[in-house]
Amino acid sequence: MTDTYEVLALRYASRTTSRAQVFLNYHLYDEPDAPIQMDYYVWVVRNHRRTVVVDTGYGESGGRNRGRGHLVHPVRLLSRAGVDAADVGLLPITHAHYDHIGNLTSFPAARIRIARSERDFWRGPTADRFMFNHACEAAELAELEKADAEGRVEVFEGRTEIAPGIEMIEVGGHTHGQSILTVPTGEGLVVLASDAAHYYEEIERDRPFSIVDDLDRMYRGFDLLRSLIENQQAIVLPGHDPDVMHRHRPLDGELAGHGIVIGDMGEGATS
Repeated sequence: MTDTYEVLALRYASRTTSRAQVFLNYHLYDEPDAPIQMDYYVWVVRNHRRTVVVDTGYGESGGRNRGRGHLVHPVRLLSRAGVDAADVGLLPITHAHYDHIGNLTSFPAARIRIARSERDFWRGPTADRFMFNHACEAAELAELEKADAEGRVEVFEGRTEIAPGIEMIEVGGHTHGQSILTVPTGEGLVVLASDAAHYYEEIERDRPFSIVDDLDRMYRGFDLLRSLIENQQAIVLPGHDPDVMHRHRPLDGELAGHGIVIGDMGEGATS
């Protein structure tokens, strides 16, 4: 047996955009454009033995540079959930876009896990090209490099168990080393898809997102998510879909309207 966890998806921001902005080559579907909501999340995976935070949301400067604010700053939202960012020991980063690494300085003690291909791409010869770097903040990539120099960044290739029962899998597609996580809970296997699938519609209708590093790998990422759903009855949480808030048990109290929970804390079977 292995540990089981509860998973929290915490919604820290929301905006309205358009379907033509969201889906790649939307005109090919011969459908009228329409508004679509995009929500922003950070995730907590925890039991009585450990707490893992997945991604850090966007910070003040990253949001301001794009005209985007917060419903609640992600670090404050984590605090409402009982998580002190300064005490977090394990921080898997699914990819290095601004809305996923925006608050690294708030996690000074964390060991960061990230795909080697993701880390290395942002050091490479095309990382500064506009079609890649418009989704990044140079200062935040510098913070990732600083953490690496401090020995706090641990890279992996393919897939790795980052804690008992929690697996991180490199899929690519959206970015060079875009990763997902699988987490066992009392309600079944939860898949934190992050931006391997921003919306359920990407999985259900095979519609790629507009920001693409490798379209072939993005499609194969959709195939992997569908396989996990079909073969393991996995519960997939896309990275930006507002419907996440409606498909699962809502949090209450200070977190009402800001998140959902799947599973419970459990005791864990291994140390």
